[in-house]
Amino acid sequence: MRIKPLAADSMGTRSMATFVATKHCRILIDPSVALGPYRYGLSPHPLEEQKLDDDWEKIKEYARKANVLIVTHYHFDHHDPDEPGVYKNKVLLTKHPNKKINKSQKKRSRHFLEELGDIPKEIHFSDGKEFSFGETTIRFSKAVPHGANTKLGYVTEVAIHDGKHKFVYTSDVEGPSLKEQVKFLLDEDPWVVFCDGPMTYMMGFRYSKKSLEESIRNIKKVIKSTQVKRFVVDHHLLRDPNWSERMSDVRRFARKEKVRLMTCADFAGEKNIMLEARRKELWEEK
Repeated sequence: MRIKPLAADSMGTRSMATFVATKHCRILIDPSVALGPYRYGLSPHPLEEQKLDDDWEKIKEYARKANVLIVTHYHFDHHDPDEPGVYKNKVLLTKHPNKKINKSQKKRSRHFLEELGDIPKEIHFSDGKEFSFGETTIRFSKAVPHGANTKLGYVTEVAIHDGKHKFVYTSDVEGPSLKEQVKFLLDEDPWVVFCDGPMTYMMGFRYSKKSLEESIRNIKKVIKSTQVKRFVVDHHLLRDPNWSERMSDVRRFARKEKVRLMTCADFAGEKNIMLEARRKELWEEK
């Protein structure tokens, strides 16, 4: 199995777009990219805008290589309804548009599916289901909350197994702080995890200290109780300039368990650039 992060917050844009290749199929998860419209009261820096364009071109390049495209939920950093051609002749496995979904995402899902029409080869609603492509299986969690509650709707977590190794992608659980979110990780027993990480940049506003404590406890549980060797934290967490300090206890624990705690940029062998977290600094330099 080959896992390649295409775009991520550690790499400069809001995304979790990930390409997974096995002997039996090529999979692209959440083919989209976005920027935070405001941060520190500032709009995106030109470096962010250029990175957005570059990352979108890369995502489209890998979409052409993929057989299967996955959409875990209907936020714009995870799907792009304005680029339906990305899904041409692909098998699309997507979050159910009517079940376990909030009003905003329900409206977006309807628009997305209308734009797609018959462009994809097949469309399947994925919540709680398993799909096979040769000896590769793709299993989805039941819809779980997008965060510590259901205000932002629901997402599906993804497990890919090639017969030897297993990869789990949490989507936007913002933690995981809830039992139903971490249960999927424990049940799947992965070798590699891509986790969107505690949403610490919203601490005290949309994210509580209790949720952070629960998330850290659950990440440790996954590290201790599964065969995971590389645990990637990114997305929401990497919008926090102090993310490494927030995760220092987890990093020590992971090192003791001989597990590498890393970002998508680390996983890809690139430098952590975290452009949104550095937006104020970038504008001051300009």
